[in-house]
Amino acid sequence: MGLPHRIPFMKMTGSGNDFILVDNRNGLLDLESVGRIVPMACRRKLSAGADGFILIEDDPEVDFSWRFYNADGSEAEMCGNGSRCAARFAILKGIATGPRLSFRTLAGIVQAEVRGRRVKVRMPPPHGLETDIRLDRDGRPFSLDFINTGVPHVVQLLEDKLALEAANVFEWGRWLRHHPRFHPAGTNVNFAHVFDSHHMAIRTYERGVEAETLACGTGSIAAALVAAARKLVTSPVEVLTRSGETLTIHFKDPPPLGQAASTSVFMEGEARVAYEAELWDETLET
Repeated sequence: MGLPHRIPFMKMTGSGNDFILVDNRNGLLDLESVGRIVPMACRRKLSAGADGFILIEDDPEVDFSWRFYNADGSEAEMCGNGSRCAARFAILKGIATGPRLSFRTLAGIVQAEVRGRRVKVRMPPPHGLETDIRLDRDGRPFSLDFINTGVPHVVQLLEDKLALEAANVFEWGRWLRHHPRFHPAGTNVNFAHVFDSHHMAIRTYERGVEAETLACGTGSIAAALVAAARKLVTSPVEVLTRSGETLTIHFKDPPPLGQAASTSVFMEGEARVAYEAELWDETLET
């Protein structure tokens, strides 16, 4: 199948992450086409530009299913901020009647509640908690905790806000993202600081975007759960992202250190519409 001449889409943002959302229930795009379209559509200045690309498709058991793609065209299991945008998109387009809905991702079923621009999603149970991972880069030590919150994340908790501001997120994040310790899937990389028992700040290097992003929902969840496992925070946790917006993370029973993670996790924040438009085929050419 060739590329459609024009592709209707909605541009949305969730706490600084931006996404291109396409209603694909009519099969406008096939999977072969999507693999070529996504990297070109997500190029900034040359096309619409986005951190991710979301296809909304029919599902016989839940309100809809999605396919989520990183900006480089790789398909990801989950995206927290993307899930909030997808839920509101479904309400706006009449795909779900709301305010409560559910949809299928590669990481499992996600439940959501949409109240205007405010969206709260119940995330798939986190798993795979590993603590005190020690790595060294040219004499600089990293003390990391790992958890999968739908996608893999490592978290380094930093001692103060100045250390967080000074963190070389791009260089350190790129090195850790590709470190053999996390092969073959690689990992997202988070640097976080705890202000008090209900407030944190975070910076994230995202796998697939291959850069620091203004926010990462699954990364904010990972940081909150790691800090809770270390008894530094309790639910709910307000996580200040690089965009200046805050995500609220709710959870029950954080796992003790060294044990497998499994808890109910909810993430809440705004999902905003930027605009609706059509992608022309000429902006999807190399």
